[in-house]
Amino acid sequence: MKKIVLFIIVVMPYLVQAQSTLSGKVKDMDGHPLDAATITLKRDNKQVAAAFADLGNFELKYQEKGTYVISASLVGYQTLELVLQLPKESVLLVLQPDSKQLEEVKVTFQPPVIQRKIDRVTFNVEQSILASGGSAWEALTKAPGVQVSSSNEVTANRKNVQIYLDGKPINLSGDELSAYLQGLPSDLIAQIEVFSNPPAKFEAEGAAIINIITRKAKKEGLNLTLNSGISQGDYSNYNASSTFNYRNDKLNIYGSYGFIHRQVFVDHNLSIDYGKSFWNSINRIVSPSDNHSYRAGADYQLRENQVLGFMLTGNHRIGKTRGHSGTEIINLDMLVDSTLSTENTSSGKTNQYAYNLNYNLKLDSGKRSLNIDVDYAPYQNRSDAYTDNLSFLPDGQQTTNRFHIFTPSAQKIAIYSGKVDYTYHLFGKLDVGSGIKYSSTESRNNFDYFNRESATLILVPENSNHFIYREKTSSAYTSIAGTFGKLSIQGGIRAEYTRTSGYSATLDVLNQRNYFKLFPTAFFQYKLDDENELQLNYAYRIERPEYNRLNPAKRFSSPYNIYVGNPALQPSFVQNIELGYTYKKNYNVTATYRVQHDIFTNINVQDNETKIYYGTQANLGLSRNAGIQLSAAFHPAAWWDMNLLTEGYWQQEKSAYLSSSYNFNIISYYATLKHAFTIDQKSALKAELSGTFTGPGLQGIYRASHNSSIDAGIKMNVLHGMGTVRLSATDIFNTYTNNISINYLDQRSAFFHHNESRYVALSLSYKLGKNVAASRSRSTASEEERKRAQ
Repeated sequence: MKKIVLFIIVVMPYLVQAQSTLSGKVKDMDGHPLDAATITLKRDNKQVAAAFADLGNFELKYQEKGTYVISASLVGYQTLELVLQLPKESVLLVLQPDSKQLEEVKVTFQPPVIQRKIDRVTFNVEQSILASGGSAWEALTKAPGVQVSSSNEVTANRKNVQIYLDGKPINLSGDELSAYLQGLPSDLIAQIEVFSNPPAKFEAEGAAIINIITRKAKKEGLNLTLNSGISQGDYSNYNASSTFNYRNDKLNIYGSYGFIHRQVFVDHNLSIDYGKSFWNSINRIVSPSDNHSYRAGADYQLRENQVLGFMLTGNHRIGKTRGHSGTEIINLDMLVDSTLSTENTSSGKTNQYAYNLNYNLKLDSGKRSLNIDVDYAPYQNRSDAYTDNLSFLPDGQQTTNRFHIFTPSAQKIAIYSGKVDYTYHLFGKLDVGSGIKYSSTESRNNFDYFNRESATLILVPENSNHFIYREKTSSAYTSIAGTFGKLSIQGGIRAEYTRTSGYSATLDVLNQRNYFKLFPTAFFQYKLDDENELQLNYAYRIERPEYNRLNPAKRFSSPYNIYVGNPALQPSFVQNIELGYTYKKNYNVTATYRVQHDIFTNINVQDNETKIYYGTQANLGLSRNAGIQLSAAFHPAAWWDMNLLTEGYWQQEKSAYLSSSYNFNIISYYATLKHAFTIDQKSALKAELSGTFTGPGLQGIYRASHNSSIDAGIKMNVLHGMGTVRLSATDIFNTYTNNISINYLDQRSAFFHHNESRYVALSLSYKLGKNVAASRSRSTASEEERKRAQ
């Protein structure tokens, strides 16, 4: 690792002769920047470089001094060509309107559903029929390589991930993350970026990173988009959302609001072999909820090169759960010895906010930029839960064993952070970014346990818990990117110093940890010719336990089924390396290798004497896998596009555990195939068919079986092209289920887990506003973070 760091810092700037950069602006006759204009640079009638203008700004790379021809084109404007002598620091291009073209031509550019870049895969949710009309959680599960476990843990290409929203981390995981994203309508989502090996500008946490990017309008004047949808599974769900943008000269005001009502079920059936008895439980939980999400912000252009912005985002959720579990206890003669009936009900409220203040300064025609962000994100959750358990003899007579408890809980999280990013050109040839960040997090958790077998609630202190967790992280990074002939490089290093403390007031136990780590990243892309490329990338990352894994509060779903967190969990460290080959930008083969030490995960321990099934968290040993991944974009016909992602891999899980150790190996696969059909060009009538297939897997001592899902959808434009109607069916054959087993020493259990996944959704989107080609748009703070990958 030290050699890689030295290579990034010392060697890269002195490689072969680097390319030079020409910066420029493209505007209309009134001086307004033109977004998405196509800029090309040619020499001797051969194209040297091309780019799309971003907010009127563009950059072109060239190798040698001499005479070049630069051209700019945009629908509604006359194409401009100029002869230039390079090197030249900057150029201004002014386009004249083409009234005839405006009258006769209407062209809409639509990016493909899946796009691949040097460091990420982008899933364009706006272009996906199947990802529209539902929740952000459902859209997330449609992204290539993304999988969700039975405990709602998200992975990308089998790597644990950190979820970001508009370039900022969402400090939630598992069921809390699922509930939050299920309350966000997918019609508010523009893209989902999947970083398999994240660059140094991202925080070092997470073996992979998923960045969810919300929609933002860029047109002048007032623009409004309205969305609504209904879906039908076992229960009816509905949602409505809107986004607006008002842009006038120096001021840009924007916002969004979404409401979604959901009622879904989860089946969790458990079988345990205790040696002298077998316990079989059938459990269904139904969860209705109402979710409100909103965002409001404003950007003001202080000067031509300075913008000050403020943004507020929020989410408010009110939800309930109703669960019933029936358990049969069978003796060695295979006769029912007794039965248990358990009822679990809860109600809760969640409020989450994020306040952001941003200042952005651009110097030297955009060659240098300074970005400052200050953030405050409070989170509050309160829940009241009731558990009632009754036991019965084989003849149906109720026994005297009763279990009636009330467990109120509250959680408050406060996150403060500030960061400064500075980008500049080094030697006029390298793009360099540096930054510093400080974040402080405090999580206060109160959990009380009351017996309520009598009319009076009786507090049980030994089963209650008050837990306080604090985490402070200081970090700095530097990254370098440039092109040297056929070789493109992007590398960096991030340094982080972290201090954590977890204190259980009830147990009077304090766990502290301080550590400093360096996290290098490197990306190399070598262009053999116009059709063939090689890629190599490496990243060293950290995974920190989420707050809910650390909380030692005991949570009873029955007197025999208990979950408790582990405040002594340690972070885990991950190394990833990938070597790839791309042909014609549409076909890619990548060899991957990942190794992770001290991996932390949920575990289940069965006590064969007390018959208690105990769930907790633990650091295990080694997790390692190697595989070959193939991605391809096919175009069998002008009306038919296909995207394939498939992988075969070997996985190893090795650790000391309980009174022994294990060394498990497995060979498995993952594949997803998406078809897009253009049925009628005039009405934009399109259809989509998608299939996902996941092979068996390992997680510690857990063994998971295969699953699959088939989805289909259709959409078309209505109301003179201002509206879009979508109809989709998800998991048509109801096969996206999880079957997991444990067979280790005297630990023998299996469970079936199924989050409701089959439903039909109908949605309508309608746009109002001006369609001005000469748009003046400004990146918000979170957009700027996204583009530069925080």
